[in-house]
Amino acid sequence: MSLFYSFQTPLPEGISFSGPMRNSQFEFIYDVSYQQDGEMIYERQIFSKIKSMIAEAREFIVIDMFLFNDDYDRKNSFPGIAGELTDALVRQKDKHHDLNIVFITDEINTFYGAYPSKYLEKLKDNGVQVVVTNASAFRDPNPLYSGLWRLLRLDKIDPSGKGWLPNPFSPDSPKVTLRAYLRLLNLKANHRKVVITENEALVTSFNPHDASACHSNIAFCVQSEVIDDLLESENAVVRLSQSQPYNFRSKVNVNGDARVQLLTEGRIKEALIEEISTAEKGHMIKMAMFYLAEHEIIEELIKACERGVEVQIILDANKDAFGIEKNGVPNRPAAYKLVQDSKGKIKIRWYSTHGEQFHSKLTIFNKGREVVLIGGSANLTRRNLTDYNLETDLKVILTNTHPEARKVNDYFDRLWNNEGAEYTLDFHAYEEKSLIKRFLYEVQERTGLSSF
Repeated sequence: MSLFYSFQTPLPEGISFSGPMRNSQFEFIYDVSYQQDGEMIYERQIFSKIKSMIAEAREFIVIDMFLFNDDYDRKNSFPGIAGELTDALVRQKDKHHDLNIVFITDEINTFYGAYPSKYLEKLKDNGVQVVVTNASAFRDPNPLYSGLWRLLRLDKIDPSGKGWLPNPFSPDSPKVTLRAYLRLLNLKANHRKVVITENEALVTSFNPHDASACHSNIAFCVQSEVIDDLLESENAVVRLSQSQPYNFRSKVNVNGDARVQLLTEGRIKEALIEEISTAEKGHMIKMAMFYLAEHEIIEELIKACERGVEVQIILDANKDAFGIEKNGVPNRPAAYKLVQDSKGKIKIRWYSTHGEQFHSKLTIFNKGREVVLIGGSANLTRRNLTDYNLETDLKVILTNTHPEARKVNDYFDRLWNNEGAEYTLDFHAYEEKSLIKRFLYEVQERTGLSSF
């Protein structure tokens, strides 16, 4: 029984959370990369917003970021945003000594405990509370590996020490131990991307990771009691990681014209299924997504299309990963299933990437007078939506005349219709009929034997 316990073990307190609906101020921002007249253009809003939030904070900053490093193959060159974020936090702490900063991240940034992160160590040296998430505290996704990993108590071994194996993330990063690789193979993460201050909060798909600096991403900015919901959800991660919980509260007293709800982990899937299943003829679903693979989501989209709901999806073609060529799984076989099973009624376009990724995680539901948005860190995969990874999204309800509802629809339509540049390609550009890749996608998604 111990082989299977960790797949159904009770979740730590505060994980898989659905908050109350709050009246809030709301802003949608995004990063988009594209080629125009043979030149790459990078429109950047999210990192600038994060830096301005840091500069305005006086009481506290809580940041939870999945990727926070400069690991990549040096044959490429990327902006040094991990170091820039580190320096911004240190400067603000130096200016305001009473400012409390908590930085939460995933163990991927130390290669699963193999070596210290220079950025995390600098934060610690300057009075920042650094929390490396204890991934052993939440469920395991991989039935063919995780049971033995627990049974043999591999989660208890120390992965640090003199390494002898190559680092798969970066040839010039330190070599790593076999013990660290054994932790890597359990394939789960704190995948959240959140910034919180006493003034406002940001939930995003953006990572402060050098090799991710050129990706296209989205972010939701809020001012309301949702900040306190986010603070409590992050405190749950602090507690499960056996670090000192904080006692922060926002000072925001805003009666905004948006309704906003915090969703984490499995509650994100529940909200998506609810919105898809209640969409009716004349409604429209628009999706901009890095990974789309979760079977129940896919089936609900097909059913919605059969009811007369218009469905448009922009996907990453899964061909690039930090200079490494990928095989198109899961998006290409999943997209083929969506188009085939809907008899072509579901419309799919591929984002035209040039080495970077279309990393957005956003679904728009246009339901008559109401526009519902769900977006944040979560890809639509089994690992992201069924209580294996830690994830944070926001659900936002707006009137269809709200300026931000227009803005988010304009963003999607700009990409879909190639307004002013080539952003997206026709479905046939990466149509994938391979039965082998379809089989690979099905096995990986259903078993957890995957990196998505």
